[in-house]
Amino acid sequence: MEIMIESIGKLVNEFSKLPGVGKKTAQRYAYKVIDMTESEAKEFADAILGVKRKVRYCSVCGNFTEQDVCGVCKTRDHGVICVVKEPRDVAAIEKLHEFKGVYHVLHGTIDPMAGVGPNDIRIRELLARLNEHEVKEVIVATNPDVSGDATAMYLARLIKPLGITVSRLAHGIPVGSEIEYTDDITLTRAFVERNQL
Repeated sequence: MEIMIESIGKLVNEFSKLPGVGKKTAQRYAYKVIDMTESEAKEFADAILGVKRKVRYCSVCGNFTEQDVCGVCKTRDHGVICVVKEPRDVAAIEKLHEFKGVYHVLHGTIDPMAGVGPNDIRIRELLARLNEHEVKEVIVATNPDVSGDATAMYLARLIKPLGITVSRLAHGIPVGSEIEYTDDITLTRAFVERNQL
């Protein structure tokens, strides 16, 4: 019979709500918190609360920021827009130091099986941006899966008639994988060898 103190059980339960964290890992995290000094635990809790209070979405691209407009949108060339599914995809691409344009985060992809249509993600905002700036190319960097491909094709049909080049990352990224977890070499190659749609 397993005996768990209520406060430890609550902490384990909270950690197990995180993606990829099972019960055993959640217990290890909880025990690590118990081993922390009170000041370390306070710093940990303050970091969580700080993120919740300060981080928001950029009003232009939808990426994470602590200001109204993120640093990328303030300083980069708006002539090339890289469209991604989630903010964490921006982080994966940025660590390569290869892309010099700006981003547009959709916050999802078209997935009729999950009830997600074009009006449920940030496509209207993307089209508005295309009218505000002289955009030469839109790179669709959604995941190479069914919903990512459907979203890419839908965007291509909307954007190509505007005279803007639409390209897709080359399929050096394994089908069914996530951009966030792709190694740097594969992701760099996918950018270099991207194809027009």
